[in-house]
Amino acid sequence: MSCKEEFIEIFKANITRDGADKLLDYLEHKSDFFTAPASTRYHGAYEGGLCEHSLNVYHCLVDYLQRERVQELYGLEYSDESIAIVALLHDICKVNCYKKGTRNVKDESGKWQSVPSYSFDDPLPYGHGEKSVYIVNGFIRLTREEAMAIRWHMGFSGWEDSRTVGQALQKYPLAFALTTADMEASYFLENEDG
Repeated sequence: MSCKEEFIEIFKANITRDGADKLLDYLEHKSDFFTAPASTRYHGAYEGGLCEHSLNVYHCLVDYLQRERVQELYGLEYSDESIAIVALLHDICKVNCYKKGTRNVKDESGKWQSVPSYSFDDPLPYGHGEKSVYIVNGFIRLTREEAMAIRWHMGFSGWEDSRTVGQALQKYPLAFALTTADMEASYFLENEDG
């Protein structure tokens, strides 16, 4: 099964709120979600990387929330729909922002070679997490905790004041869980050096 097929299967099985069909149509037909990279040079910096990253975050989040110790300490219970929404859509802010191009790099012999690359050109510079919340809310209504999870999914790796990030992660456990899943996917599953 391709990443796109798996994404659509999980989406349709779990996300049933009013507007979900329009959101999926947007992803399939009015955006480059399924072909965009997840970044320009780091994790998922290849065609389809954004969809693959979103699936990795989904699987990491499901695993995290099922951990016995997490359940013992926090007893977190979220619907399958909430989990799918925050994991699959946390980086929707990246759609239609990546442009294909080339860059020069030295090969093993020291010669310069032109290699495919992506540049980032955001037509709606509204931030990262907050832009994802804005886009998703244009189609489906997010709960407050879902919105906070998506907004703060970058955790302490964003530009925000660390006190504000800490308050959000403490007050909204789903935000902490999504941050953990996003970092696990980015730095362990998708790390080319690992």
